[in-house]
Amino acid sequence: MFILCVLATPKAFAQDPYENIIQINGVTMTADSLRAVPGVTVLVLSKDRGVESSGKGVFSIVVYKGDTLQFSALGFRNKQYVVPKDLKGHYFSLIQLMVQDTFYLPETIIRPVPSREQFDYAFKHWSVPDDQLELARRNTNALTLRALAYTMPRDGRENQAAYQNQQAVLSTYYGQQKPMNIFNPLAWAEFYEAWKRGDYRKKNRVY
Repeated sequence: MFILCVLATPKAFAQDPYENIIQINGVTMTADSLRAVPGVTVLVLSKDRGVESSGKGVFSIVVYKGDTLQFSALGFRNKQYVVPKDLKGHYFSLIQLMVQDTFYLPETIIRPVPSREQFDYAFKHWSVPDDQLELARRNTNALTLRALAYTMPRDGRENQAAYQNQQAVLSTYYGQQKPMNIFNPLAWAEFYEAWKRGDYRKKNRVY
């Protein structure tokens, strides 16, 4: 009995590692007219690999039994196909029908301009609604940019320039004491004129 079990064990556990591999050869076609759909992306979900159908809609891909294929193309709805687990053999043929995806664009009315004079008048006087170009002009207005400049922090280049200017001013008085405005006669003259004008008087506030 023990000998029979030992002899049966290799056969029971011996399994072909390529048994679950399937090569799928197929073609992608339209569902209504059965025309070839080129450029369809055939992707194996949960795996980072896939193929693209040829100009005649033909594709070939190697997968495992139980894998899910996703078919996607511009202008068509996505389709999924689950490879059956009970397939016999290692080759399988597939015809995948693609359904067109209908979408509508916004309405555009084109009106002819009869003459050059009317075109010139319309170009000068017609009011054109705000578009992306007008929004760009507003955003690049000088006053708007100036207001934003006061609130935006300095970048690396501006910080470097400010630091270099500060170091240049400090190097001017290197080796000596930096002068103070209390000994500056021009500052005293400006203070005297401001005192005469009454800039330092207390003003009655009206609430």
